[in-house]
Amino acid sequence: MMRLPWFEYRAPASIPEAARILAGEGPNAMLIAGGTDLLPNMKRRQMAPKTLVSVKGLLKTNGKGIGAGTTLTEIINRTDLPAGLRQAAHQVATVHLRNMGTIGGNLCLDTRCNYYNQNYEWRKAIDFCLKKDGNICWVATASKRCVAASSTDCAPALLAIGASVKLVSSKGEREIALEDLYNNDGIDYLKRRADEILTEVTLPKVKSVYWKLRRRGAFDFPVLGVGAAEHADGVRIALGAVASQPFLVQKANEFLKGKKLSDEVIAEAGRLVGSRAKPMDNTDLDLYWRKDVTAEFVGYALRELRGDDMRATRLRIARFEVS
Repeated sequence: MMRLPWFEYRAPASIPEAARILAGEGPNAMLIAGGTDLLPNMKRRQMAPKTLVSVKGLLKTNGKGIGAGTTLTEIINRTDLPAGLRQAAHQVATVHLRNMGTIGGNLCLDTRCNYYNQNYEWRKAIDFCLKKDGNICWVATASKRCVAASSTDCAPALLAIGASVKLVSSKGEREIALEDLYNNDGIDYLKRRADEILTEVTLPKVKSVYWKLRRRGAFDFPVLGVGAAEHADGVRIALGAVASQPFLVQKANEFLKGKKLSDEVIAEAGRLVGSRAKPMDNTDLDLYWRKDVTAEFVGYALRELRGDDMRATRLRIARFEVS
């Protein structure tokens, strides 16, 4: 049985108090809300904070955006939110975990890798890895950086939509575009400082969709995520799970500006997006097939965005009804 390490639990009454605790404890402290990612990582000794600072119940909506403490189930049930975000939230894990997991937690989800997401004894047997306790990236042994994959579903959906996030610390607050939250590095994957709290997500109301590739129909992390959203100047596409960060596909987005989604345009957009997908051999399914199938998933997303009836395909691929 894997047990949690010892830690001190702090339950501040406000965000400013939580920010002061983070600033005082430094790298020994970590935030916890739903805990669906953090607690399993602690059991596997991938993370061992001495202090957990609970922000559960503190990150509520103030009317402008979505509070980072909003659960994924609450996201799914909010019909005023863009469909792409709701579809992404609907495909995270299981009902029980969606009831606990939060939108802020999903955006800050730890990167994943077959050599990292194992118990302590397994990792010790291979002399650990670059991401935790070791000196070698077993996926790319010549690499000087960790190539663990970003596995958040909500981030590519929100990137396509054009979301921004608010970060609060004891020194003040700042609002940044969501794409500026991420680094393409499996270890240093967030630009959020250790003393900052992601408190809110702001997003425009646009038509959007999200498509996810995974081995199982439920309780599986993505090996490909495609977010697409319709803006005044054209469609924006974002990818997830094919790099250490979710990212906007700028070349394809430039191509799509001002264009109607004809079959020819969709095919070319799929080709451009596929050329930017560079999955590594560190998650489920064959990496070459995952790269090749990217264009097809972009096609699904863009055809659904233009109004095609994709329900049968979604049931076959994503295995859930679109609400």
